[in-house]
Amino acid sequence: MYRPLESFDQRIVAASLEVGPEPAMLRHVQEASGATVAVARFDARADRLCFESDVTLEHAPGTAFELEGEAATVGVSAFTYDHEEAADLARAMIRQHPDAGEVEAWARRFVRPVGRTRLSTLLSDMTHGMRGELSYASRLEGAPQSPTETLARRAGSCRDFAVLMAEAARSLGLAARFTSGYVYSGSPKAARTGGGHTHAWVRVYLPGCGWTDFDPTNGIVGGHDLVRVAEVVNPRAALPLHGAWSGLKSDFLGMDVEVDVKVCDAAQPAAELRVAHGR
Repeated sequence: MYRPLESFDQRIVAASLEVGPEPAMLRHVQEASGATVAVARFDARADRLCFESDVTLEHAPGTAFELEGEAATVGVSAFTYDHEEAADLARAMIRQHPDAGEVEAWARRFVRPVGRTRLSTLLSDMTHGMRGELSYASRLEGAPQSPTETLARRAGSCRDFAVLMAEAARSLGLAARFTSGYVYSGSPKAARTGGGHTHAWVRVYLPGCGWTDFDPTNGIVGGHDLVRVAEVVNPRAALPLHGAWSGLKSDFLGMDVEVDVKVCDAAQPAAELRVAHGR
């Protein structure tokens, strides 16, 4: 799952996927969330398996919250979507990690004690609050921590922060998706954490504004420097590479992953992605 999602703010100009050894079958399918998945099957022995994806895309995110309505606020009670929107957003609003109220209590810290809080203010403060309060620690293997574990440790990886923020938003009645993709770490505006590997953040649905990006690892509000590949409710549905192979347990030597994101031409809103998994 390497190919970026296409939408109004990111358009693929060219894309290629090289697989070694030569697969007996290589097909692309669009899975349930809308992401594009390449399916490969092999019929010969090999001592190395390598996937290399090259993508050139135009990336031009808009201004976050530009269309925010006056009713996009939350108070003492949970936020409520319009009935028709709520029906479409239902699955993204369901909590994935039950707890004893710790996550909602933490999320409520960003809601004004009196009156109502604009969703843009709430989620921006939460994004920057996580970056300021929690310590980032790269962790290349394993499932995300539970939100309560991240709060207890005060530290985590980008996927741990994404899971915590998604659950915090859901605890307030908002629809949130775990988002997997790439971050451009060479931005002249600010140094970005998470470059060189796949990255994770959150998208929350705001009335009028639609799905909006929030990256608590880097304190990014909006899609600037973020390239989406998959948006899912459960992070397990966004694995960039998975499969099965036959052989001895000792045959597996390890895996190398490299992600390189660069601007093709500073005068154009285009970026080139190179993603390689090997060994």
